[in-house]
Amino acid sequence: MRREKGSVTLPFFRLRGNSVKRITRNKVVTVTYRVEDESGEVLERIDLPVSYVHGSDSGLVEKVEDALEGKTVGDEVAVKLAPADAFGEWEPGMTFSDAIENLPQQYRQPGAEVELVDDEGETLKMVVTRVENGMVTLDGNHPFAGKNITFYVTVLEVRDATPDEVVNGVQRMPAATLH
Repeated sequence: MRREKGSVTLPFFRLRGNSVKRITRNKVVTVTYRVEDESGEVLERIDLPVSYVHGSDSGLVEKVEDALEGKTVGDEVAVKLAPADAFGEWEPGMTFSDAIENLPQQYRQPGAEVELVDDEGETLKMVVTRVENGMVTLDGNHPFAGKNITFYVTVLEVRDATPDEVVNGVQRMPAATLH
């Protein structure tokens, strides 16, 4: 460092490598997001940060993950998805009705979530969609099935995943899944 007449000259410093972390395979990416339908109605909004390991089997919708590739902190993406690219078409075979007395009291109102187990031990989460004339209708479709939707995602953090995170993923908060 050299000083001349009240000024300070600092030696030249060079940053090592790329100081901007881009989203690539095996990076932990932290985001917030919202999902809207075609009319702009907000179907889901996650304001608490959600993290996942990019390029792993994180459960993230593939086209959303593809759109995030190469992005950096502060970037925002909007990804329009048809049902086939997201949660599938609504399938009538995934609904059924039964007599109300066959369901415990706590599941006898619209919006109640019921977890059913079949003979092989597979579970299926269903939602009560209708209670009428002594009957209860349950729907096993994803709530966004059959809808054209748009994911709006904001990147909050990008960092290298630890070896454990690459293998096991990131610990998530319940209910914040980025589907």
